[in-house]
Amino acid sequence: MVDLQLTNQKLTERAKKIIMIICNCDYTTAENYLFLANNNVKIALVMILTNSDYPTAVKLLNNADGFIRKVLPE
Repeated sequence: MVDLQLTNQKLTERAKKIIMIICNCDYTTAENYLFLANNNVKIALVMILTNSDYPTAVKLLNNADGFIRKVLPE
């Protein structure tokens, strides 16, 4: 579900809710990171969970073949 394409407001709100649940953060934080991640849910999640910036999160995710779980420390 994190490969969601934000094509309308309902899906954008769903993406924020996913980020809030997975990262245990508030609505504003989820909204800000989603914006910083160019509306890419996976990148927003990696940014929050690894405390990294956009370029680093993209690199981490690419090196992990797109799997968030592989990016996270054990």
